[in-house]
Amino acid sequence: MQRVFIAILCLLAFSACNHPQQQQSTTHAIKVKRFGMVTGLKPEKIAYYKKLHAAAWPGVLKKIKECNIRNYSIYIQKIEGKYFLFSYFEYVGADFDKDMALMAADTSTQRWWKETSPTQNPLPEAAAQQKIWQNMEEVFHTD
Repeated sequence: MQRVFIAILCLLAFSACNHPQQQQSTTHAIKVKRFGMVTGLKPEKIAYYKKLHAAAWPGVLKKIKECNIRNYSIYIQKIEGKYFLFSYFEYVGADFDKDMALMAADTSTQRWWKETSPTQNPLPEAAAQQKIWQNMEEVFHTD
C-alpha cells in the first residue's frame, strides 16, 4: 500500500511540471499490444526453470527490451496434477514480426532458449506449429 501511495505522489508531482517534452510525448502515445501465452512445464525441471529466471542473463534481458517488450512476467500454476507457465508482456514497437526475428537471431537468446526449451511441454496446438508457447485470447482488460 505504501508503494502505491508513493507512486501516486510521484505521478502527481511529475504531472504538475510543465515541460514541453512531456507535453509532446503525451500527444504521441505509444500503442501497446498485450500478449498472454501458456506452455506446460516438466515437473522435474521446475527448480531449474526457477533458478534460470532468478538470475536471467543480462544479454537476454537487454534483447527483450531492444525488441520493444515491456512488463514481461511469467507465472507457474499446477492444474489437475500438471504444471503450466503463463506469461504476459506488452509490445510497444511498430513491427512485431521484425522484432521477434531480431530476437530469434540473437546468440544469447538462442543459448537461453536451449536452456529453457527442454524444461517445457508445449500444448498440442503449439507443438503442431513447432512452437513452445501458445498464444491466449484476451477477453478482458482494464487500465
